[in-house]
Amino acid sequence: MMQKIIITIDGWSSCGKSTLAKQLAKELSYVYIDSGSMYRAITLYFLRYHIDWTDELQTKSALENIELTFQYNEKSKQSEIYLNGENVEYLIRDLVVAEKVSEVATISAVRDFAVAQQQRMGAAKGIVMDGRDIGTTVFPNAELKFFMTADNSIRVGRRFKEMFEKNPNITVEEVKANLEMRDYIDSNRAISPLRKASDAIELDNTHLSIEEQLTFALSIATERINFA
Repeated sequence: MMQKIIITIDGWSSCGKSTLAKQLAKELSYVYIDSGSMYRAITLYFLRYHIDWTDELQTKSALENIELTFQYNEKSKQSEIYLNGENVEYLIRDLVVAEKVSEVATISAVRDFAVAQQQRMGAAKGIVMDGRDIGTTVFPNAELKFFMTADNSIRVGRRFKEMFEKNPNITVEEVKANLEMRDYIDSNRAISPLRKASDAIELDNTHLSIEEQLTFALSIATERINFA
């Protein structure tokens, strides 16, 4: 029986990390875990219940009331995140959540909570997980790590297209400002900042189609699995 491995995909916002992760998981019959959606769901909970995440005691108390799970949706053919039993897959994509998620993700108690859950999910291997610190902090010993990047103008265009479908009133300027703010916070936070792991393979998809990047990543993944 072929050994299963852990595949991590880190990188900047709107580089197509989740798209590639989902495709790889499907091709390899692996489990896809969207770490970003976990932080978004936590942020949604905090906003709903007016949690002051600058208050350590209030934050830790709130986290005790959060249960995050992933369930496969047969109709959409995707894993969707549930917050305390409620499907919040689409609610967490709102710009209000997007504007606060990087801030929430800098909090040590939040990261400890999320990382512990992610490591538990990956204990059996056979997973593909994307995020900001998966290859550096969550699974530093993963057998295969990718770090994705793309030109800023391409990333803004991708995020605008995604957000416009949900909110036709949004502007390119708002999306650009949100992306720049998230980049700054993600790369400058004291805990687990966004950085490329020394053993990660860089994948710049500025000029690659979705099919081309999948072909590239899948060939490397297949080789690693065969030698695992």
